[in-house]
Parts: sequence; structure tokens; C-alpha cells
Amino acid sequence: MFPFPQRRRAMKTQIETNGIVTLDPKVSQQMKDSPLWNEDLRPTTAEEHSWKGINFAALWVGMCLCIPTYTMASGMISLGMNWYQAILTIFLGNVIVLIPILLNSHAGTKFGIPYPVFARLWFGSKGAHIPAMARAIVGAGWFGINAWIGAGAIDTLLSASFPSWQNFPFHTAIVFALFWVLNVGIAYKGPEAIKLLSIIAAPILALSAVILLVWAFTSAGGWGPMLSAPSKFSSTGEFLKYFFPSLTGVIAFWATMALNIPDFCRYAKSQKAQVVAQSLSLPFTMGVFSFIGIAVTSTTLVIFGEALWDPVLLLAKFPPFIIFLGTIVIVISSITINVGANVVAPARAVENLYPRRITFAMGAVITGLFAILMQPWYIMSNFGNYIFGWLGTYGALLGPIDGIAIADYWLVRRRRMALKELYTLDGRYNYTSGFNMNGVYALLIGVAIPTLGLFIPPLRFMWENAWTFGLFISIFAYVYLMRNDKSILSKEEYEAITVFSDAPPASSCTSDAEAAIK
Repeated sequence: MFPFPQRRRAMKTQIETNGIVTLDPKVSQQMKDSPLWNEDLRPTTAEEHSWKGINFAALWVGMCLCIPTYTMASGMISLGMNWYQAILTIFLGNVIVLIPILLNSHAGTKFGIPYPVFARLWFGSKGAHIPAMARAIVGAGWFGINAWIGAGAIDTLLSASFPSWQNFPFHTAIVFALFWVLNVGIAYKGPEAIKLLSIIAAPILALSAVILLVWAFTSAGGWGPMLSAPSKFSSTGEFLKYFFPSLTGVIAFWATMALNIPDFCRYAKSQKAQVVAQSLSLPFTMGVFSFIGIAVTSTTLVIFGEALWDPVLLLAKFPPFIIFLGTIVIVISSITINVGANVVAPARAVENLYPRRITFAMGAVITGLFAILMQPWYIMSNFGNYIFGWLGTYGALLGPIDGIAIADYWLVRRRRMALKELYTLDGRYNYTSGFNMNGVYALLIGVAIPTLGLFIPPLRFMWENAWTFGLFISIFAYVYLMRNDKSILSKEEYEAITVFSDAPPASSCTSDAEAAIK
């Protein structure tokens, strides 16, 4: 009366081939009418899992070779560290943040979902806007910082070329406003407008960094004088007072990527490809480029008597022609990073709030306006604001979100999910009216407890390590709150909706799925 094969066939919605899960093409066709589905958010197909290790290595090299990497590294010299203390801090921070990057990469690779969809697992279909907007706020902040750096380089060039420019009222503000308009204008047309610029920017910046290192080596008279700047810390305790907040700053530097890394890893050919490439490229590239920043800043201490951690201030020490070339490099870097990394994601997050009313272009403008409210001139006024204020504060926000993502996928769901349900309004991941309050509570707990360190002096160490404390606190809170949650798939339920196949991906999965089901 009820043929078992027919009932079982109706339950099969996804196909797992060599650890990569895709939706049955027939199901994908059915989901196109869902308000939670579009071409940017859908799971990747078997054919789209095409990124090899070299692709991920190139991705990280391009992202690491940026001015903020230089300023973060060289700024530690201005705090009083010597070169090897700074390198140790940066290397350790990148190794630590690599762990959540790889843990969250697994979900993107296995299920082919982008970050906003991944967030539906832990916060619900509507609650996913919370981590998405948290990421958008950070992106807008970085937009402002990069715009301020680029504007500062242009202002330096004008001041060196036309001395009277320094006497012009609000000259820096004028340059910043014009450069802001240029950035927003390019972003308004979409990231494709600078596709060629993105390809050119990374090698130009890499070559410039090598040239800068050669200058430092020759000007300081070799490695000895260049790296001779001593540590100002007279004891281990005094060093640790600056080490821990600096370490948090290094971790927070890539805390956003630790969240949205599924946006890239959803295209990975295999888990091995993305794990090996990311494990080698991120620490190595950050280490090398950071060493250049540290070495050059140490050289400025020897040559000029002060640690110039801001490349714009260092640029002002050179002849006008060198300033001109340096300005071009900084401007290209700022525009490329802003449009590619700091505008697209926030603009999409804003657009996703009201997709029928807000366009991507409007989202780009809103991102730019919010970047001004973040006061990048204050953040970059000294390295204390940069490392303790900006990086430390948003690290306190993103640490708990990273913890919730890791806890949900690895500890609560044990790497099992129903792809179709992520795109269904009344599915198992809708929770209560689209919000998983357990995720909200875990986030609030993970942020609130480290924040106590701002007001209770004996607990200050918790705030100085807010990302780490927030991550672990939210992991424990979320696992406890989600125990026995109805949205969790058991092993039997996962196997009931999944077709398992060891065959290589075909041009179409339909025939493979039907064959396996039958």
C-alpha cells in the first residue's frame, strides 16, 4: 500500500561524494522559488568545486600584502617591542586564528554554502542578519581605515609638491572626502569595475615591499643596525602587559575571515586542498610581510630617531618623486582592498536586509557613510587606538561568533546538516520566528563576560584577551543551550536524506542520485 522505495526516494535530497555534499539537481530546481534562495546564496554544484591549493594560496598572498598588515607589524615596534618579540607575537597570533579559519572552512567545503547561509544554522533564517551585520560593521570600519591611509598618502604628496597646500584650511579633510567619493564611486559600479586593478595590485605591492626592505638594509648598514632597536621592556611582566592585547589584535585582524571563509572554501576541490594551502600561505605570507614592516620601522628608529609605523609618515621623509611613486602604490592598494574586501560584503549584508528596496549600489553608499561614523582618523591617530581600541574591540565581538560557528558545526551537529532545510522558511533551521535564541544568548554571554574586564581592574586580562575568552565562553554556552535541540540531525536522519557515492562528480548528478536511490 505504501511502497518503501517510493517513500525513501522522496526523502533523499542531497548527495555526498567523497566528502562533498551537493543538492539533488531536482531539489535545487524546486528551491528557486524560495525567498531564502538566490544564485549568490545557493549551494555550489559538483562542477563548481574546482579551486585547487594554488587558488587558496594566491587568495591569502593577495590579502596579506596590504598596508594594514604593515602598520600592525611595524606598530609593535612603536609600542616598545624589538623585532623578534614582534615577529613572535604575529606568528603566534596567525597560527591561533588559523585554527577557526580551518574549522569553519570545513563546512564551506563540505556543503558548498556561503557565510550568510552557514549563519542560518546557528542564528536562524532571520537571526543570521546578526552575525552578517556584525561582519558588515567591521568591513565598514576597515573601509574607513584604508580610505584614511590612501587620503593621507595623497595629502603628503600634495604637501611635498606644493608647500602652500599645508596652509590650506582643512586640506586633509578635503583630500579624504574626495578619496572617499572615489572609493564609493567605484564600489557603486560593483567589484567588476576593478577586476584588472586587483590582478595588478598584489605584485606591485609585493615589489614595493621588497624595494623598501632593500632601502632599509642599505640605509641602516646591514641587518645588525637595522634590527638593533632594543626592547623597552625591562621585565617579562612588563612585556606581557603589551603582548596579550597585541596578540588579540593580531588574531582579530583575520577574525572576520575566520567567519566568512566559507564564501571561498565552498569552491574547494577537496578538504586537503584548502587545508594544506591555507596552513602554509597565511602564516608564511604574514610572517614575511610583517618582517619587512618591522625591519623598516626599526630602521626609521636608527635613521630618524623615532619609530615611524605609519607608511604615510615614512613616505614624507623621501624626495617628491619617491613620494609620488609611493602614493600610487598606497592608493592602488587602498582602493583594491576597499572595494574587494571592505565594501562588497557589507553592501550585500545591507542589501539583504531589504532586498526589494535596497540595491547593492545603495548598500555601498551606506557602507561608506558608516565608515565615516567609525572615525578612522581617530583609530589611526596612534597605534594604541589601533591595536587596543579598534582591533581589540571588534575582536571581542567576533570571537564569540566564531565560537558559536565552531560549536554548532563540530560539537552540536557533528558535521551533519540538511541542505534543503537551510532554504526553507518553515524548516528545521527556522527555530522561533526565524531566530535561534540560544545563539543570541550565547553571543551575549560571550561578549558580556570579557567586557567586565573594562570595569573591574582585576579582570582586565579578560578584556585584553577578549577574542579568546569570548570564543571559549560562547562555545560552552552554546553547546549547553543547544543540548537536545530539535533542529539537530541524528546520524540515522542524516543518512536517510543523503545519497552516498564514491564515484567522481559527473556533469549532472541526477542520474547518479537516481541510480543510487533505486
